[in-house]
Amino acid sequence: MPEDFNRRDFLKTTATAGIGLSIGASGLSGCAAQLKSVPVPFTVPPIDTVRMGFVGLGHQGSNHVRNFMNIEGVKIVALCDIVPEKIDTTQERLVEAGHPKPTGYSNGHEDFRRMIDEEDLDLVFTATPWKWHAPICVAAMENGKHAATEIPMAITLDECWQLVDVSERTNRHCVAMENCCYDRTELMILNMVRKGLLGELLHAECGYLHDLRGLKLSPTFYEEEWRIKHSIARDADLYPTHGLGPITQCMNINRGNQFDFLVSMSCSTRGLNLYAAGKFGADHLKAVQEYALGDVVNTLIQTKLGQTILITHDTNTPRPYSRKVLVQGTKGLVRKYPEQKIYIEGVSSRSDQWEDLADYYEEWEHPLWSSMRERSRGAGHGGMDYIEDFRLIQCLREGKPTDMDVYDGASWSAVIDLSERSIAGRSRSMEFPDFTRGAWQDREPLGIIEG
Repeated sequence: MPEDFNRRDFLKTTATAGIGLSIGASGLSGCAAQLKSVPVPFTVPPIDTVRMGFVGLGHQGSNHVRNFMNIEGVKIVALCDIVPEKIDTTQERLVEAGHPKPTGYSNGHEDFRRMIDEEDLDLVFTATPWKWHAPICVAAMENGKHAATEIPMAITLDECWQLVDVSERTNRHCVAMENCCYDRTELMILNMVRKGLLGELLHAECGYLHDLRGLKLSPTFYEEEWRIKHSIARDADLYPTHGLGPITQCMNINRGNQFDFLVSMSCSTRGLNLYAAGKFGADHLKAVQEYALGDVVNTLIQTKLGQTILITHDTNTPRPYSRKVLVQGTKGLVRKYPEQKIYIEGVSSRSDQWEDLADYYEEWEHPLWSSMRERSRGAGHGGMDYIEDFRLIQCLREGKPTDMDVYDGASWSAVIDLSERSIAGRSRSMEFPDFTRGAWQDREPLGIIEG
């Protein structure tokens, strides 16, 4: 190999060639469904040391850095953020922990492109405002790097298709980092489903119900107040994946089952105006602002196997936090909120009476949680963030398919655009694209991972 043909050039070349898997232009939208899919899930050669670049070092991004700096086989090479002080703080933290100082990039919103082009990276991790998730992932994959992003992976159907097309053409992973798939209760429910405790699945409920009024209207919490701009512009389920991700794993979406169609509707918009009036005064700009987002958005999905999923988005009202999380089968049902309860016909001690789910943990605990409990202790969101990050690196180092892939991220993220179109069309039924192009019928369900 010529001396001037370095590792970074090799990654670019193999990405462009697509390892013989090129399917044509990546800028396709609905027509992409007519192309033949590459084999899925695809795998790549093992990476002994995963060289990482981070884009976005806010609250969640900095938490991920803390996780990855404590995972074997990771080297954090570069950091990118529009706020130089965040880079300085993260560099200091890494150096204090005994890691080499990563290169910083902070020359504007698109300096991630320079980082991706200049640095010898295996993985680009994105934790930015939503509108940058897809562009950063595309830039990484086109440059020979794997991509992982905070959710949602995309905010339009065109972006969903673009990510699928580029991932397939370059043979690079594009992973939607849905931490709730690794929460203790959701993992145990998945274990119960896999072992048949609930019988055949019929229905599920999930969502994101989180009072974000104070954070959305804060001038400082979200950089450039990016999150409230979505509430101003779009009436949709803006954040479906926290509840939906774990449910799709239970129902084998994209792995023997698939979303078929959805209908959505939203209620009136009151919460943000009332909160702003009470906090800033009735004449304040944020109190009189017109917000498109309905305070409660409900979306009902039917799968190809005839199951139904009810998703609720509620971030503008006063309420306790919930992701709902209810899974119902022919033998019984289990729920997480407001209290963890279960009822299994012929198993529960009293007919038609809930039991405490805590009584089932000893027998039904997911082995991944059991094996990772101590290692993840003290990490973000009860430890599930660490398990999520650990599994990503483990899969890359072992050359195995990731637990969540580009088809999952595209399917989950598509709910945003489809729900918006349904609401605008008076709850018109919207058909889901088949991002796998038929491959979902032959893919194996996600197994019980031991960790």
